[in-house]
Amino acid sequence: MPAMGDAADGFVPPASLAEFAAPARAVLPADVWDFVDGGSGTETALAANRAALDRVAVLPRMLAGVEDPSTEATLPGGRAALPVAVAPMAYQRLLHPDGEPALAAAARAAGVPYVASTLSSTSIEEIAATGATVWFQLYWLRDRALVADLLDRAEAAGCAAVMVTVDVPVLGRRLRDARNGFALPPHVTAANLPGGRDDLAHQGTPGVSAVAVHTGAVFAPALSWADLEWLRQRTRVPLLVKGILDPRDAVRAADTGVDAVVVSNHGGRQLDAAPASASMLPEVAGAVDGRCAVLLDSGIRSGVDVLRALALGADGVLLGRPLLWALAAGGRAGAEAALALLAAELRDALILSGCPDPASARRLRTRIGG
Repeated sequence: MPAMGDAADGFVPPASLAEFAAPARAVLPADVWDFVDGGSGTETALAANRAALDRVAVLPRMLAGVEDPSTEATLPGGRAALPVAVAPMAYQRLLHPDGEPALAAAARAAGVPYVASTLSSTSIEEIAATGATVWFQLYWLRDRALVADLLDRAEAAGCAAVMVTVDVPVLGRRLRDARNGFALPPHVTAANLPGGRDDLAHQGTPGVSAVAVHTGAVFAPALSWADLEWLRQRTRVPLLVKGILDPRDAVRAADTGVDAVVVSNHGGRQLDAAPASASMLPEVAGAVDGRCAVLLDSGIRSGVDVLRALALGADGVLLGRPLLWALAAGGRAGAEAALALLAAELRDALILSGCPDPASARRLRTRIGG
């Protein structure tokens, strides 16, 4: 697959994270672009994520004497250079031949955690070998023995946390993928699953998403609170639950003993009628009331968005699509440039809002609608 600026000395980064999209689209096959860029249904929830963040105005504090703010924050599993983790995203070798290890190495350079997907196109062990702080994202599979094996492998590889995704009992109806008859190319596999377990994902059929067929065959649709309790008892490292929108679910997750909830509508890729993640963040943060950490996923595109999330009550955010765009456009160098840009944007946002660190940004007041 062609890619811009694979060599670090040849990559010229754009001025904003959103601007990585154009060079990525230029080098990606149209069906791969749609797989990454698209949402479910009419993509209402996808659009809502961005619109909700754009409506959040933050009241800056003046005369705060902030010249050189710290961007460090506490996340599940320890301190990070930014209140940011790389979101779990499947099949990164679709974007660039170096795939997950390149993005994990960029996360290591930036000092932020990298969340490795169950459906990574590189094994947990190879991702962990980059030296990054790795969290393992778990999809609940029909084969409970395989779930247990994945957890054992993640802990043996040194993963610092486990993040279970709970909003994919079935894959959302992603119409772009269906129209494209999207299927994985032969060189991209679900590297963490036993051989042959992803065969269905490679079998293209007109009008059908092969990825949806595959996940329907291997994902367990009836994930329950009892399963989460089993996972909490089974997992020694910090446990995060991703896909929470209703504050009642956040409270129940906290009651189960999770270390963090991730407020997320899956980037607009699951229930198309779901609210924007940012719109539910204040209610969720208020409901758990400090009993566990709260992270925001879906729609983050800048350091200003990170500030908005903190002011709305988040302890940190997950950053997704912009890093895939950067990976496609420039490989590891592109991803490193994107994370460095995010750090610079956050530092400026902290200075402009009068905050010496991310913790103080959580005390800022907000207005919705400007």
